[in-house]
Amino acid sequence: MLDKARIRQHIETLWEDEIVPQLIEYIRIPNKSPMFDPQWAEHGYMDDAVKLMEKWARGKLGSLPGATLEVLRLPGRTPLIVVDVPASDGRVSDDCVILYGHLDKQPEMSGWADGLGPWIPVRKGDKLYGRGGADDGYAIFGSLAALLALSEQKVPHARCVLLIEACEESGSYDLPFYVDHLKARLGSPSLVICLDSGCGNYDQLWLTTSLRGIAGGNLRVQVLEEGVHSGDASGVVASSFRVLRQLLSRLEDETSGAIKPADFHVDIPAQRVEQAQQVAQALGDEVYTKFPFVAGMTPVTSDLSELVLNRTWRPALAVTGVDGLPPLASAGNVLRPQTAVKLSLRLPPTLDGKRASEALKRILEANPPYGAKVTLDVEKSGSGWNAPALSSWLEHAVAEASQDYFGQAPMYMGEGGTIPFMGMLGEKFPAAQFLVTGVLGPHSNAHGPNEFLHLPTGKRVSMVVADVLAKHGAQPANAQSR
Repeated sequence: MLDKARIRQHIETLWEDEIVPQLIEYIRIPNKSPMFDPQWAEHGYMDDAVKLMEKWARGKLGSLPGATLEVLRLPGRTPLIVVDVPASDGRVSDDCVILYGHLDKQPEMSGWADGLGPWIPVRKGDKLYGRGGADDGYAIFGSLAALLALSEQKVPHARCVLLIEACEESGSYDLPFYVDHLKARLGSPSLVICLDSGCGNYDQLWLTTSLRGIAGGNLRVQVLEEGVHSGDASGVVASSFRVLRQLLSRLEDETSGAIKPADFHVDIPAQRVEQAQQVAQALGDEVYTKFPFVAGMTPVTSDLSELVLNRTWRPALAVTGVDGLPPLASAGNVLRPQTAVKLSLRLPPTLDGKRASEALKRILEANPPYGAKVTLDVEKSGSGWNAPALSSWLEHAVAEASQDYFGQAPMYMGEGGTIPFMGMLGEKFPAAQFLVTGVLGPHSNAHGPNEFLHLPTGKRVSMVVADVLAKHGAQPANAQSR
């Protein structure tokens, strides 16, 4: 029988003595995802991160009888760490549990507070600052901590396969090739555990019920072959910036932010609307106060449940980069030849990402104003994910684990981000159950400045994973996916 006090003590000690020091070293490595570092292979930072995780994990395999670790490197692709832990009772079957995470990182981003930086690990109380600790470097450590805690008590569990990829922040374009490569070894997973998601607060266990998809790329508007004197050309030549504004208005209502074309909308399931209302009631104004608004700034609406739905089930546009605009200090009186922006269009969970990207390109490139040269180079095209209903054993397991380790009932909420792996696995393994959670809570600021990992939440999530793996292992094989 599982001794929960020993689970807590084992995982707490392992985190403090070993995992936090490992994460500190991991944060120092600038292993940016391939989209942000096309020369990642030459620079070697990705390999440094792999070696750090590989070394620590190999040192733990002796406590997991029969476990193996392999770093797969398919030609021309980012590496994948695979840790294969046999079922503790020695049974061999087609079933397994997949535990997923990633080790690649977002780029630096400006605006870090004094003394902090993307590659400067700083611990302040319960928070470990720096890029990648929470998104998602802790996943391999937290997953193995859970298995080690079970092994220490000789608690039965099914075969577990850890998959730690290295291009999630670039859209996981390498992962399908690895999943196909591992098809025979993976068999038919009955449970997928993903630790790359968020939480509404640090007081409860939050399960992710859906993820938005994404479509985006570089939109470029060119009006001249070269820049010319603005006094001479303005009023004759339409500025590339104004043309760009017109094009964006095809997509977005500039007053409300609502996305106009029906191509990017879906009907929101009634259950998700109800859950959004529950989240709004539980969090109150924390739905929006977790963001670092400037003084006087307000959210787009005062209706909290609508805010939850806006960030989880409705499309939304962000301009995440600009090219063709000189810095203010060196901007002369020139009508510039072109303006380019990077677009990130978040899509509803059930919308097909490929079709949305095709629609985005068609809408923006058709009939360009004044005959300007307009191109959209699509970089991202990913479908979202809507979780299947939890089986009764998993629902009860999650509820009990949340009470035991967080002291409160679990909450269910969609997330606004994208984890391409989830949609892909949902298609490949339709019978699998999904437990998607994470540590990215209020002010943790993933992808932005001052990103941090909330250490107590990381520890408790590891405890929940251990508990759920134990309950999964106690289920009859034919009940695990029901």
